Amino acid sequence: MNLLEYQAKKLFHQVGIPILPSQPIVNLGEIKHLHIPYPVVLKSQVHSGGRGKAGGIRFVENTIDAIVAAQAIFSLAISGEYPEVILAEARYETKFEFFLSVLLDYKLQRPVLLGSPKGGIDVENLLKHMEKVVIDSDFSPFYARRLAVKMGLQGKLIQTVSSICEKMYQIFWEKDLDSIEINPLAVGPTGEVMALDGKITVNDAALSRHQDLVELLTLSKPDTSRIVFEPVISKPLTLPQLCTIKSISQKGNIGIISNSWGLTITSWEMLADEGGNPACAWTLNEQEELNSLVEQLTIALEQAIELTHIKILLIIILGSLETSKIIAEGITDYFQSYLKRETNFREELFSKSTRTNSFEHRRDSLSQNRLSQITQPPSLVLRLLGGDCESIKESLSELDINLTENLEKAITTTASLAKITQK
Repeated sequence: MNLLEYQAKKLFHQVGIPILPSQPIVNLGEIKHLHIPYPVVLKSQVHSGGRGKAGGIRFVENTIDAIVAAQAIFSLAISGEYPEVILAEARYETKFEFFLSVLLDYKLQRPVLLGSPKGGIDVENLLKHMEKVVIDSDFSPFYARRLAVKMGLQGKLIQTVSSICEKMYQIFWEKDLDSIEINPLAVGPTGEVMALDGKITVNDAALSRHQDLVELLTLSKPDTSRIVFEPVISKPLTLPQLCTIKSISQKGNIGIISNSWGLTITSWEMLADEGGNPACAWTLNEQEELNSLVEQLTIALEQAIELTHIKILLIIILGSLETSKIIAEGITDYFQSYLKRETNFREELFSKSTRTNSFEHRRDSLSQNRLSQITQPPSLVLRLLGGDCESIKESLSELDINLTENLEKAITTTASLAKITQK
């Protein structure tokens, strides 16, 4: 039976193998209360390998990006397994990466030390440089040092890596393991080492002698509930499917448009924390093609403008530069069309009211009555990752647009504007 990475690192910590500050995450809400400073890496906790290539390891720079990445990881099955836990860990700059392992060779009936100076995800290169030392008598530090030398290490690294190998053997022997592995064991720019990943295979037949391992393996499953608000499908359905959140307050005056369910929830909660009062939100389906995203965006903007109590519209789109460019163009095209349509409507109303009655007061009354039918667009707070926001502001100078590249500032700006409109 294999331990998950975060469980293996508990054992590493007990014997003094260096590990990074980390925090297990079981739901999206915990991301907002990380004890680790950014930037961090989020890692899917599944038993199968290949997490990096499958998209189960993601680097993030701030809270909202972390929420989006965590939502994607929780929704990603790797070899058919969905993670119940994500490990948030501090980022570490590496100069070299090694592979170390201690395993029981059933053919030789001996423990074996394995090491490669080419650790990491390139398995073929790792195996090509693999070195082996068989423990053919009682273990001594000599075996660990011999492995380090065979790996081609020099200077202080020989002692440092052999010391890590000794501690790995201590866990292996004391816990009756089938194998213990560190890949990679990273060397930083100043020469310190850090176990960035770990894998431990427990011998099931020996579990009865190790209650601590039994408890580690039989911990109750964490709460996997990750949705705060109940999603519904917007009506009417038009081409792509658009996910919305029910209004929980008719007094709310903020609308949210984003391209991630996790980001939508987080934005809603952060706005509430800032004293804002969100009324409804639209989440674009990021699995659709780019053109479909624009269609969904158009639907969301139309529906938001129809809701007269929405005074502030927060639009946060995270993704590639291409996605941001397409969305930026979609926002510009929609509002240019909207402004043109409203201008024509105003001119038509004024013309009709002038022709239908010669009395000045009657004309003014009719004009005001019909002009009241025109929907005033909400103020926009816009954040696009890499999007050309300035060109949008220039193209839509008639609208109240607030631009920022900082996600947290977008939240605070939206909340501040919402409070002003309520006065």
